[in-house]
Amino acid sequence: MKVVLVTRLFAPEVAAAAFRLKALADGLAAAGHQVTVLTTTPPKTAQPQEFGDYSVHRWPVLRDKGGNVRGYVQYASFDAPLVARLLLRSADVVVSEPPPSTGVVTAMVCLLKRTPFYYYAADIWSDALAAIDAPKVVTGIMRALERFALRRARGVIAVSEGVAERVRALGVAPERVEVVANGVDTGTFRPVSGPPVPEDVPYFAYTGTMSEWQGSDIFVRALPIVLRKHPKVRLRFFGQGAAESSLRELAAELAPDNVEFGGVVPPPEAARWLSGATGALVSIVPGQGYDFAKPTKIYAAAACGTPVLFAGVGASSELIREKSLGLVAEYTPESVAERMIELLDGYARDDAHLVNWVQDNASLATTGRLAARWITADLRR
Repeated sequence: MKVVLVTRLFAPEVAAAAFRLKALADGLAAAGHQVTVLTTTPPKTAQPQEFGDYSVHRWPVLRDKGGNVRGYVQYASFDAPLVARLLLRSADVVVSEPPPSTGVVTAMVCLLKRTPFYYYAADIWSDALAAIDAPKVVTGIMRALERFALRRARGVIAVSEGVAERVRALGVAPERVEVVANGVDTGTFRPVSGPPVPEDVPYFAYTGTMSEWQGSDIFVRALPIVLRKHPKVRLRFFGQGAAESSLRELAAELAPDNVEFGGVVPPPEAARWLSGATGALVSIVPGQGYDFAKPTKIYAAAACGTPVLFAGVGASSELIREKSLGLVAEYTPESVAERMIELLDGYARDDAHLVNWVQDNASLATTGRLAARWITADLRR
């Protein structure tokens, strides 16, 4: 089949969505389909990458100050040209990645051309807006767009059962929803030689997006408690996001000499920092409608043999406890500090277990093949 993938993020851009869609493209191409990716021109900092099994067509878009395609104007700069890009391209099936506005554009064009399309739901965007107390009008509009895109899709791929439940709650028939668990590139995220830091300076690593609903400031607030016993410990943040500026201000106030921000780094460098860390930090603010999420950074850390310290409740805490991927803390500075000290004081980590579990259960290559297989089988039916 001629398969068109529509995504604002694609490799070599450093983002979970970019990795996930590349895995799907790889899986579809391996199944013998003719794959075309319609995406954006990557930022100048992205490493060049070749794609031998399928074609990637890029379009320049507006990016924010951090180089991201994030924000309503930025989304529109991708969605508006997408109408013509889809209309002029032959396809047997189209797969769309969020945001919901892109899903709506894809749905409308596919309806006009009578082409089936699938929606790859990594999360529920309207839930994220509600979690950060966005204006009700904005949340309502996003909810309507998201519901339309999901209901118009022939099928929806959800990255977790929690996301699948929310998709069904928005009116999608259960038989049209398939859960394909998230994953990471285990060829990149694996135990590697640590970064050049003194051995007597332990650190915790946070990688990926810093958003309001993730609430990573909890680790900065816990740090002064930890410093009383471990005065040399550091927090190292890699990535960016809407909460980065407030995190920097908080760090400058509470622990200016012990928190460092490294910006967005290539995946191999992120893997080195994770491999050398005492623990990898992951958090979700409880009770804001996002407790079902399982951030990809959990799998990335475990793939590097590093235990996860999760602050929050819900699906992520259950995953970490059930699969022995690290420690879980209540979302309070005191509880987080207690768990950080436990990791620093000789927590019995099992690096081999962590690595093997990810390879067996959360490999991105497996994820891509499973998603491609479901789409193919569904269309045959």
